[in-house]
Amino acid sequence: MVQVQDKPFVFPGKDDRLALLESEPLVCETPASLLDAETTPAAHFFIRNNGRIPPEVTAPDGWTLTIDGEVRVPLTLTLRDLKVRYPSTTLHMVLECGGNGRAFFEPRASGNPWTHGGVGCAAWTGVRLALVLAEAGLTEVACYTAHYGADAPVNGEDRPALSRGVRIEKACEPHAMLVWGMNGAPLPAIHGGPLRLIIPGWPGSASQKWLTRITIRDREHDGPGMTGFSYRLPVTPLIPGEVGDPKRFRVLESMPVRSVITHPADGARVAAGTLEVRGAAWAGDFSVREVDVSLDGKGWQRAQLRPPRNRYDWQRWSAIVTLPTSGAAVIRARATDENGVSQPDHPVLWNPGGYGGNAIHRVAIWVG
Repeated sequence: MVQVQDKPFVFPGKDDRLALLESEPLVCETPASLLDAETTPAAHFFIRNNGRIPPEVTAPDGWTLTIDGEVRVPLTLTLRDLKVRYPSTTLHMVLECGGNGRAFFEPRASGNPWTHGGVGCAAWTGVRLALVLAEAGLTEVACYTAHYGADAPVNGEDRPALSRGVRIEKACEPHAMLVWGMNGAPLPAIHGGPLRLIIPGWPGSASQKWLTRITIRDREHDGPGMTGFSYRLPVTPLIPGEVGDPKRFRVLESMPVRSVITHPADGARVAAGTLEVRGAAWAGDFSVREVDVSLDGKGWQRAQLRPPRNRYDWQRWSAIVTLPTSGAAVIRARATDENGVSQPDHPVLWNPGGYGGNAIHRVAIWVG
């Protein structure tokens, strides 16, 4: 994994092995070997900010959220209200940056060069968004959400750093959540605490950090991060390197199927013989049907795939492979989703933002 910034990554509560991709806004990626736990520790969780980190609040239960727009009863709720008035839920769900895998597009796409580590799976605690929207009462024309947070643009402009939204059907799914807890602890400020959205299966940018307002709209949202080429894919394939017409792009929604090898680590030296290879796989709105591993890219061996703990959890997998007696070896992992769609050898559907790149993961090791 390449660290783009010259200086090392140092942040309170975070593992210094994370790779710093950008300092302002703060962006850092997790090496795949740090994703080996069934639930990703906060210290290992990737960071993707779009603006300046807001000041930490001293009384988080007083944090307020407004629900307005195409609703019958606009609401202003404190975090304490959310905790008291609605039943809480804890779910294990994947959060993934829309640009995960961008580094492998040829020619290079714009944006931070994520490889495979713009992802994590935490236990998120909060309330189902659908319960709050039901209390507000959606009007007949409500069709899209618009999310707003407390972070400001790094360039000081008088606009939101990011304001994305989702179709109302997605917002009302039982797994879309207003979250205040992560892995049994209060949601860390760096991960959007005291309150954020989790919109699972879709790009992480839709899971607004430091959430202050959700406006219900009667049309597709057009805030920062929703128009032009931002988090959008071409309707028809482009020639690699072609920019295309933004009017012929659609919003990136469900993330593509992906698998990562979490053991052994890239560059590891291992003994000849048999080796346990393990990792995780996920597929946006869908489940993973199978994972295969290979030492030569030609012959593939089926891995043992565990079921998810709940929908949108990643699925852990493992396989025993027989290594050559000595020399270099490359382990590959390829996931296939419930629709029969498999990871490609190299990214497909080139786009100028480098979104949705899900090439198979390769780990190089030295045997002997």
